[in-house]
This record gives sequence, C-alpha cells and structure tokens, in this order.
Amino acid sequence: MILFSSDLEIILENKIIMSKLIIDVTGEKIFLMIITSNDIYNITKENTKINYEKLTLIINNFLNSHKLNPKDLKTIYLNRGPGSFAGIRNSLSIVKAFHLINKIDYYCYSIQDFKGEKDVKYENIPDLCEKFKIEKNLINPIY
Repeated sequence: MILFSSDLEIILENKIIMSKLIIDVTGEKIFLMIITSNDIYNITKENTKINYEKLTLIINNFLNSHKLNPKDLKTIYLNRGPGSFAGIRNSLSIVKAFHLINKIDYYCYSIQDFKGEKDVKYENIPDLCEKFKIEKNLINPIY
C-alpha cells in the first residue's frame, strides 16, 4: 500500500510517522521537540557554550533515541529569537546544513510572530507557522 501526505511518511513497524523537529536555543535551556503522527517527545539541556558546540550531536542523539535520523524529518521549526546570539547563530547553521544535505524544509519563527495568540505551546508551533504564514526556508534572526 502506498500512502501520500504533505508531511514525510515513514512506514516503521506498520506505523506511519510524520516527523517534525522544533529547536529553541534562545532561553536558559536548549529545548528540542519531535512531533510525529503518533507521539510527541521533548528534551532540555543546559544552555552553555559547550552544548552549543555539541548541538548537532545533541540533536542526532535525541533523534536516535526515538529511532529516527535527520533523513526522517520533513520539517524543522527554529526559534530565531530574540535571545542568545551564540545559540541562535549555531542553531541556524545546523538547520541550514540539514536543509542543504537532506532537503529538509525549515521555518524560522519568533514568539513575536504570533501576535494575539495566548499561551503559545511548542506542540502548536507548526500550526501557528501555517496560520501566520511564516515563510519557508527563510533565515531572519532576531538577536
């Protein structure tokens, strides 16, 4: 059986997984969330210079812990700020590399983009990016 969707579909043990990754390094913690059609997973790490340098490893380890790899991602959502300059710069570079190597689309959002929304939650970021027409594959950081 062949299935089609606007999101990446992976058949894994007879389950369809549509994978989205949310990255936020603007605050005191590095926050990562994976959203699939079946589950939502998240982790936080201390927001330090050492972890900025290991951000690619942190992301890959997080994906691997849920039996995913970067090629399984359809879309990445990245908080572009305002916030930590080093964190935003490093995460933008990593997301751009994922885009170039694996053809993963990305959205750079800011909580400021969602004017009028109350209690914005990470799991709602993909829908909010669509609702507020955040432009795909555009980098415009707010430091």
